[in-house]
Amino acid sequence: MLLFRRRRVRAHAAVREATKAGVTVLDRRLPLAESAKVLLRKAFPDHWSFLLGEIALYSFVVLVLTGTWLTLFFEPGTRETLYQGSYVPLDGLPVSAAYDSTLHISFEVRGGLLVRQMHHWGALVFLAAISVHLLRIFFTGAFRRPREFNWMIGVLLFLLALLEGFCGYSLPDDLLSGTGLRTANTIVMSIPVVGTYLAFFLWGGSFPGHLLNQRLYIMHVLFVPGALIALITLHLILVFYLKHTQWSGPGRTNSNAVGQPMFPHFIAKSTGLFFIVTALLAALGAVAQINPVWAYGPYRADQVSTGAQPDWYVGFLEGAMRLMPPWQTTVAGHTVMWNVLLPAVVLPGILFTLLFCYPVVERWITGDRGERHLCDRPRDAPVRTAFGVAAVVAYAVLLAAGGNDVTAFSFHVSVNALTWIFRVGVFLFPVLAFMVTKRLCLALQEHEQKLLTEGEETGEVTQKVYGALVAGRTAADAGRLYRFVVRDLPVPEPPPGPGAPRRVRLRAAVNRWYFRHRVSMPLTPEQSRHVEDVLAQPERKAP
Repeated sequence: MLLFRRRRVRAHAAVREATKAGVTVLDRRLPLAESAKVLLRKAFPDHWSFLLGEIALYSFVVLVLTGTWLTLFFEPGTRETLYQGSYVPLDGLPVSAAYDSTLHISFEVRGGLLVRQMHHWGALVFLAAISVHLLRIFFTGAFRRPREFNWMIGVLLFLLALLEGFCGYSLPDDLLSGTGLRTANTIVMSIPVVGTYLAFFLWGGSFPGHLLNQRLYIMHVLFVPGALIALITLHLILVFYLKHTQWSGPGRTNSNAVGQPMFPHFIAKSTGLFFIVTALLAALGAVAQINPVWAYGPYRADQVSTGAQPDWYVGFLEGAMRLMPPWQTTVAGHTVMWNVLLPAVVLPGILFTLLFCYPVVERWITGDRGERHLCDRPRDAPVRTAFGVAAVVAYAVLLAAGGNDVTAFSFHVSVNALTWIFRVGVFLFPVLAFMVTKRLCLALQEHEQKLLTEGEETGEVTQKVYGALVAGRTAADAGRLYRFVVRDLPVPEPPPGPGAPRRVRLRAAVNRWYFRHRVSMPLTPEQSRHVEDVLAQPERKAP
């Protein structure tokens, strides 16, 4: 035993010396030690909302691991074969190679169904985490300078994730995914002039064709994941370089970042979150059935799956097409299908263009060219918050409309009546949501103003000598008062002169509408100077 212990000690010493020598060699040629010191001591502000991006990242890691495993067994293609697997109800039926291999993974590969369902749940969590992460950035104003480019990268990541999800959803070649591909074919063909040519190229002929499944497989396992990995890497590099945003608080300014160092605190917590996300996806894959393709059956071009509903992230397109009236126009022998083109091509195009360009639009409205490293509370930007809530409500209405047939069947109501309710609601509900949200934000600001001037109620009631009953009040918590006071609330610009260009007058009018409703906090001169110091622009080191 003593001999083995000595050998083990010598082996460990040799490994340490070799590692030390290798690090020394690299450090002499590269700024290894200096970069590692800066990186490992980088401060990360701590707040639960900052975990949303990490959940998206770790869901993507699980997707890559499970997807790599699935590629070992999945065979793409529409080559027809007779099913002879272990699922008896389909025995002897003609199925495609993709559908056959999906059933093989689900019933005959050890752990195949668990990994496949983990992969599908991971895709849903990945897209959900990206969506909520983008909403967090939007509502807190974390997209402002110098992070406009990182916001655009995030929107591109969301678009690529949608494409990746659609490709993976369509690969099994079951009746449900085939119905979705039929819808996609109709959407592509609705594009004026080039639609029919583009559809012929993608499907390799008339629908259903024989090439799209293999092309979707290549997109799903190679091109889109490669683009996602590249953009995620660039996104993380920019997060490190630009430093993380933080909520206002004592000691936190627009020029610093207060938080825990990357090593060991952040790495330990982030590693724990990774295992929690993985365990959650494994639990969902084990107990929550998803996409049972054996129940849908193989795809047939002349059949449609009953109650066909897409995954939630593209459900709004389904709802938009169901709400659109059957409008068509024939021009020079060409039919323009407005009932498909507007809801499925124009609407998402406008939506994602506005989403992509919003940082530039808001910067034009506000005229702000400074850097912003402190997060806005949503109530302090009522118009922006109201726009975000209105967009979420519009999306929810379209998503609900995508299942109007299922809702009508379940609750025994008329599909036509439900469709008209959704048609009115898609225009009415977002407007109401905008008005209510803006009013709530201003009411919350007024409540904070009252707490700042009068204090917080203690629940005690005293009676004056002349008989009046007075509620007892005490000063609110210092941390809360700090958040009330330290906020970036621009002042509306004055109207330009009569000779100003139309573009300047338009921007000034939008600026006044954007910022005219505000609740000012009564600040002492000392508090005003402190707020100015906290929100002051960070000093840039000379090159």
